[in-house]
Amino acid sequence: MLEDLEGRVAVVTGAASGIGLAMVEAFLAEGMSVALSDLDPTRLDAQVERLSAVAGDRVSGVVCDVADPDAVAALADAAWDRHGAVHLLCNNAGVGPAGPMLATTPSEWRWTVEVNLLGVAHCVTTFVPLMVESGEPAHVVNVASQAGLMTTPFLGMYAATKHAVVGLSEALYRELEPTAVGVSCLCPELVSTGIFDVARVRPDWVEVDDHSAETQGLLGEILGDRGIGTDVVAERVVEAVRSDRFWVFTHEVTPEVAARRFADIAAGRNPEPGGTLD
Repeated sequence: MLEDLEGRVAVVTGAASGIGLAMVEAFLAEGMSVALSDLDPTRLDAQVERLSAVAGDRVSGVVCDVADPDAVAALADAAWDRHGAVHLLCNNAGVGPAGPMLATTPSEWRWTVEVNLLGVAHCVTTFVPLMVESGEPAHVVNVASQAGLMTTPFLGMYAATKHAVVGLSEALYRELEPTAVGVSCLCPELVSTGIFDVARVRPDWVEVDDHSAETQGLLGEILGDRGIGTDVVAERVVEAVRSDRFWVFTHEVTPEVAARRFADIAAGRNPEPGGTLD
């Protein structure tokens, strides 16, 4: 159990904004050193410069596309070279594409799966064996979503990948039980982030249907500012790591909608409408 965070080292992906940046700030406040990783070099450099002004050499930054296993390997090398260890891995990088399922494209699916699911898998298979080998108390936080426990129309690709992250996390927890490495699965509902601003990070090779692009824009406008603060989420992550708690929720509605789903399964009922998502 990673109860004492002071002097420990964290790696956070998708760390230059949103929940990732809030976790970085929370970990630094606990006395940790943090290696920030992000796909956007401009945002990353700005945050590393800002945080280094306060935390000094406890902060480092590495540009990394988690969909690329070689880039993840380079991130791990850089983290160990700079900080000497990794005790906390936060797999936060992700994208939130939206649109009607029948209007999705093969390249959208490929990109979404590569970032949201394979990005987590690449980090787990690269970092965690080294964390286990060290024998020191350590922890992994995989950021899923309430969409990993329920579904809603127009977020099919997102929900599919987040369901997969939940399954990966549960299996990883069971595999690591004999070790000193714990696992948490963060399933936030609505949080005030830019998760639906996918156009900013979407590669040129990803084809998007006009209907999906319209839905994406509307969803960002409607939900963008309705969520809780990222600092609240980060506080709950810190608590979960310290207490070795697997499930991390941000809203009381999340266990309720998950329970409703499994009640439907037990009763043989067709799926009922769910709630809102992060």
